[in-house]
Amino acid sequence: MWIAMMMGIQIPHHLFVVRGKLLWRICYHYMLKRIQKRINGASVWMEDSILLQSRDGFSPETEVVYVGSLKAEIDISEQDEVAQKLLEEFNCVPTFLPSDLQKKFYLGFCKQQLWPLFHYMLPMCPDHGDRFDRSLWQAYVSANKIFADKVMEVINPEDDCVWVHDYHLMVLPTFLRKRYYRVKLGFFLHSPFPSSEIYRTMPVRDEILRGLLNCDLIGFHTFDYARHFLSCCSRMLGLDYESKRGHIGLDYFGRTVYIKILPVGVHMGQLESALNLPNTTSKIKEIQEQFKGKKMILGIDDMDIFKGISLKFLALEQLLQQNPELQGKIVLVQIVNPARGLGKDVQEAKSETYLTARRINEVYGSPTYEPVVLIDRPVPRYEKTAYYAVAECCIVNAVRDGMNLVPYKYIVCRQGTPLINEALGITEDSPQTSMLVVSEFIGCSPSLSGAIRVNPWDIDAVADALNLAITMPKSEKQLRHEKHYRYVSSHDVAYWARSFAQDLDRACRDHYSKRCWGIGLGLRFRVVSLSPNFRKLSVDHIVSAYKRTNRRAIFLDYDGTVIPEASIIKAPSPEVLSLMNSLCKDPKNTVFIVSGRGRTSLSDWFASCETLGIAAEHGYFLRWNRSSEWETSPVGADLDWKEIVEPVMRLYTEATDGSNIETKESALVWHHQDADPDFGSCQAKELLDHLENVLSNEPAVVKRGQHIVEVKPQGVSKGLVAEKILSRMVNDGKAPDFVMCIGDDRSDEDMFESILSTVTSPSLPSPPEIFACTVGRKPSKAKYYLDDASDVVKLLQGLATASSPKPRHLPHIQVSFESIY
Repeated sequence: MWIAMMMGIQIPHHLFVVRGKLLWRICYHYMLKRIQKRINGASVWMEDSILLQSRDGFSPETEVVYVGSLKAEIDISEQDEVAQKLLEEFNCVPTFLPSDLQKKFYLGFCKQQLWPLFHYMLPMCPDHGDRFDRSLWQAYVSANKIFADKVMEVINPEDDCVWVHDYHLMVLPTFLRKRYYRVKLGFFLHSPFPSSEIYRTMPVRDEILRGLLNCDLIGFHTFDYARHFLSCCSRMLGLDYESKRGHIGLDYFGRTVYIKILPVGVHMGQLESALNLPNTTSKIKEIQEQFKGKKMILGIDDMDIFKGISLKFLALEQLLQQNPELQGKIVLVQIVNPARGLGKDVQEAKSETYLTARRINEVYGSPTYEPVVLIDRPVPRYEKTAYYAVAECCIVNAVRDGMNLVPYKYIVCRQGTPLINEALGITEDSPQTSMLVVSEFIGCSPSLSGAIRVNPWDIDAVADALNLAITMPKSEKQLRHEKHYRYVSSHDVAYWARSFAQDLDRACRDHYSKRCWGIGLGLRFRVVSLSPNFRKLSVDHIVSAYKRTNRRAIFLDYDGTVIPEASIIKAPSPEVLSLMNSLCKDPKNTVFIVSGRGRTSLSDWFASCETLGIAAEHGYFLRWNRSSEWETSPVGADLDWKEIVEPVMRLYTEATDGSNIETKESALVWHHQDADPDFGSCQAKELLDHLENVLSNEPAVVKRGQHIVEVKPQGVSKGLVAEKILSRMVNDGKAPDFVMCIGDDRSDEDMFESILSTVTSPSLPSPPEIFACTVGRKPSKAKYYLDDASDVVKLLQGLATASSPKPRHLPHIQVSFESIY
């Protein structure tokens, strides 16, 4: 079953669940319409709701349940009856929000704060957008919690899928994930997602990002929106993403959160049925008669500040001014849908629209001709369909819009039907044509390659585009129309829903093959998901094994393992030195620090540890104890490649503010942790590719780590260090019966792998007890994990205590006063 949740008029916030069947949530205004029509004896689905149309993307046996709220306030005494009727007749589960909460949540936070910000409008001053209001945010969270509670009432978490829609419910996934760790949870954003420079101004930015990341699949209309979201995750949460077999995935505490990019489509059957209505054909004839001898340009937009209606009028004015011969021959019909918000910005936009239209009509019109025909009233569907079918060109000039399906609807209506063609006077063999002028800032623009794309702010360019659209040869119009129709008809709303459901199923495939833990309080909650064999290393467990073994090999990484990665002081603390000395003094132990750091730093820092082994620069230099000589890896003797690498790295350092080069005896490392996250990552990829090309015939390897690109000799790795030390112990007749290896980096994965392969070789009399442990809960070749460096220190304390046990019985000592004096 799928559970869908929504809110808004056409594309509201929603949510959706599947139980081999499907559950959906119902639209905010949609439920209000449903009740009103029930009162009048009617019971039909809301015509324009995309979420309702998407039912066609699922098989007939899939149950769809809609969970949502009502705009109308229902008396408490009637709520049960309304809920029962909606469930029985429409499979709708209503969520009743108190009136005050509803206003603060929807008209307040959603429409006055989230919606403007997502459309790139910052509240720079009190007269330009509403400043962040903590009480409205609390209302938003409370409403999301109420929706989540309602979903929990109807969901079967093991079988159902939940699909949340739009910016109204972006923290709902956190509440749902907190209750059900393995719930199959998807989200689709129907608005733009702003660039990180805009989004980061929001005081609750992390809470919203973490809410979305509690989903398994997040959908966007365009790559730009997805790219902005990924950039925000990188800059604000430090998360990196990668492409996995063509799918973009974010690793979030062991869970892979997948990103889907697919614009929504239209319902072909619904549009085609509207074309064949008798009312439509009669309206077409009426429109043709009204605009006889004129070319009609059509615009259909909501009344808000982002739809660019007045900019569209200014472009028409420019066109008429520059081409006087077009006066009286073209007309722009602008249909205005009711506004969804109630702010003063809407009133200002409406006022400007009317003033501009009146001025153009006064200057360029006549008693029998109006260049701008403004239709500002509820327009029935059949009438809009008729205008689509007649218009020579359709213009969508929004300065920012999430998707906008007006161009898609126009294309389908221009394709027509036999009945429509007859009404239009088109013969069967006549080619169908259509022309689109679309803003480059709307979501449907990338999928309409045959449209004339414009910058809506550039009035001259929009005027030129309109002129080109109405004067283009019919043959080219036909080619553009055919290209668009092929796409729109094959990527309809059912295709969109079906594709999302399939990807959500794939994203949740390994839900029950992993162990889950919930961590974090409030909206910072997230689920850690790890392999069932991957568990936290218990101090008591390893100490028990430590005590019963006699030949122990201990390998420790340095940065991020025995000292925190973010520590400003890189030298080991007195506590760490004391623990190392305690472990090294135990004759049963062979202890090594295996690090990428240089040998000078490591030997100076651990000078007090006489018997500590050190493998520096990933094992290029190795010393068994303080008194022994450094051994140099024979495989990397040729370091001439450094002369090639250093100038290349210097070039990228000069071009990347915040980056620097670390020069080691055997390696060169380019660091970019202090650079801009996006630019630094981009430059690192470029540097990696550059170095791989220039070093293709050199005995060196290029590796990318956490905020670094490192070039080191071939045949040098931490894995080879571990293999060498273990082999030496075996050859000396001291085959280990206990092996512990702890590290936090990708290079330490080589050690984990090498240890597992070495200790299972036939040369060992019996397999030792192995404790391969990574620092941080993340996918690893290690079997165990510790949370951070402080956990590592606690573990070492336990082992050090076991190496130096306190005496159980003190000898009896007689003391006399005489001996004291």
